[in-house]
Amino acid sequence: MTAQHTNRTESKNTAWSGMVAVDDTALAVTDSGGDGIPVVYLNGQFATQGYWRKTIAELGPGFRHITYDERARGRKSKLSADYSFEAAVRDVDAVLAARGVDRALVVGWSYGAVVGAHWAERNPERAIGAVLVDGAFPYDWLDDAMEQRIRTLFKRLSWFMPLMRPTGLAPRMTAAQQAESNIELGKLSRESELGPVLDAITVPVRYVVASGTSFGSKRDEQEKIRSGLDAATTRNPNVRIGAKVPSNHGAILGKDFRAIADSVREVAELDQAGK
Repeated sequence: MTAQHTNRTESKNTAWSGMVAVDDTALAVTDSGGDGIPVVYLNGQFATQGYWRKTIAELGPGFRHITYDERARGRKSKLSADYSFEAAVRDVDAVLAARGVDRALVVGWSYGAVVGAHWAERNPERAIGAVLVDGAFPYDWLDDAMEQRIRTLFKRLSWFMPLMRPTGLAPRMTAAQQAESNIELGKLSRESELGPVLDAITVPVRYVVASGTSFGSKRDEQEKIRSGLDAATTRNPNVRIGAKVPSNHGAILGKDFRAIADSVREVAELDQAGK
């Protein structure tokens, strides 16, 4: 991994936005600066950093907020030859290194929750804790039929995506690349894969869990997936449900940002109390 800042002369505590180079690409990063606990926000699979506006506003300037758009997401982040999950985890380290942050609290939604869980498990000395928003549920939801549904869904959306890309609301990835990313997520979400990751986490983790369906799911599929969290919270006392909120998967950041902010504050307070 190689990461570099486009301008290393400014104070790391100063508000900044720009590009951070990593591997064969560069990511659009925004850092609020300040002396508060650094919070790095990990987006949904094809979402952008703008989704976190309400949570950041709710938490206010007492925290240092770092957001970024993943590879080929948003308007500015560059294309890459690697859209794998491991690349997404590497990007967390690249952004933190570029901003001079040694320890951070990670907040991830959906796909970003899985990234956050892995990062927190791999970096116990650097992770203040994690808030995982309606994602990182250990459940075997991917089978051959679901894999075919995913490929069909993204193929059908392929005509629409180019219309959305100039707005930054759709990734600059092919339909096949998006499908493969989603299928990889399904494999990583299996209980045999994600369960051991959650069991090994030694820092505070709080889940904010939505209700209802997500895009592409049917009937009670999403609630069955969420039920996979029960065993993890039983096995590891560090992993708890911070809130179960009424909004669905897609609306949770817009409607239940206060619950997310409350869980961030709780994890931050636990870290301060432990010092």
